[in-house]
Amino acid sequence: MTLELLEGTAAMAEAAIAAGCRFFAGYPMSPFTGLLEQMSRRLPEAGGICINAESEIEGVNMALGAAAAGSRAATGSCGQGIALMQEAIAEAALNETPFVVFNLARNQQDYFQATRGGGWGDYRTITLAPKDIPEAVEHTQLLFHLADKHRAPVVLYGDPLLAQTRVGVSVEPLDFGPLPAKDWALDGTGGGTGRSRQVWTWAMGKATDPGPGPDGHWRAIAEKFARIERLEARHEQSDVDGAETVVVSFGSAAKFVEHVVAELRAEGHSIGWFRPVTLWPFPGEALEAATRTAKNVLVFELNAGQMVDDVRIHAHDRRAVRFVGGVSIAESGLSYGPLLDAPEIRRRILESL
Repeated sequence: MTLELLEGTAAMAEAAIAAGCRFFAGYPMSPFTGLLEQMSRRLPEAGGICINAESEIEGVNMALGAAAAGSRAATGSCGQGIALMQEAIAEAALNETPFVVFNLARNQQDYFQATRGGGWGDYRTITLAPKDIPEAVEHTQLLFHLADKHRAPVVLYGDPLLAQTRVGVSVEPLDFGPLPAKDWALDGTGGGTGRSRQVWTWAMGKATDPGPGPDGHWRAIAEKFARIERLEARHEQSDVDGAETVVVSFGSAAKFVEHVVAELRAEGHSIGWFRPVTLWPFPGEALEAATRTAKNVLVFELNAGQMVDDVRIHAHDRRAVRFVGGVSIAESGLSYGPLLDAPEIRRRILESL
């Protein structure tokens, strides 16, 4: 394994190419801009296409079109830009068109956006929130696999630390197993045969090959996302067995919380740590088991309290749940503020005990 010193956006770009991504479109918004710049340089070298679109709406629809033709495609922005993409993301989910959306957010205030969405219809987006760059390399490749496996748009939730930090990382193609053939792709091979394909939310099919109709199609979509919820939840935890306190966190903040909890544990505190790796599907059953003995379930996230709703739903005793995070944004508005600091996290945890 060869390590290379890479900025997070460069590592994610290399991982996307290793996963077979050959089309990327986006509009520059910090801290996502770095990923677009990396893809604009590297993707043509790999035989792909990268387009700096004139808006986020154009970018996501270009990715949707490339994905409908069978290509592994991706787009992205920060949360503000992804807000503009929500209609197309919903359409892709409902017409079963797989692509990856990189949300290199400016903070952790996009949890609701990632897990609840802002489009129409009954859909969700599988969302992975890596805690560091090596995990982002793995998650990038895994997301392309999950998108094709479930025929759905998926989200990588990152942040400025993930985008702009440099670490030594190895980017190698990962094999997650076989995938179904893309026999639905609009590749032109059915033209003139009377069996041409279409990708359309209403899924009625052609007159000679009628589909299930809107009711049947949307029922099938709902059943699919219910299956995904059962199958794809992922989490990480440490020292939760018998712990009186469990601290729940996600993304880059979880890396800091993990460090603080390890220090407190070494000092004799009965404390453990739990991280949802998938923000959706939320690993509710695992959290319920992890908090079975906890008198305190503390939620640290850098927003006004969003993931805390899911923690309250799934914790063994919702009365034990307390929010210890908060809004914390740098003066520039483009990065985290002072709450993402190990001594401050430690202080908040200890005060809550």
